[in-house]
Amino acid sequence: MANNITQWKPTVTINRQTTSFDTYRELKKNMVLLLQRSTSNEVFVSRSKRGEWGEWFEYWQLSGGKPVIFKQGWM
Repeated sequence: MANNITQWKPTVTINRQTTSFDTYRELKKNMVLLLQRSTSNEVFVSRSKRGEWGEWFEYWQLSGGKPVIFKQGWM
């Protein structure tokens, strides 16, 4: 994946610390672990979306033991 103005690596913010992943798929595989590390029980993700301009954000939390997006949109 090219890292240019329309595509960049997904970035996760947990407890005021930022981590990047190579792909969104890799990020989703690790989401349960990331949510368990969070003291606020939520994780903030910013990323690009294929075929779109701008930065997309998502807030994740655990619901019934599974990670779910509870808020999302364009920045």
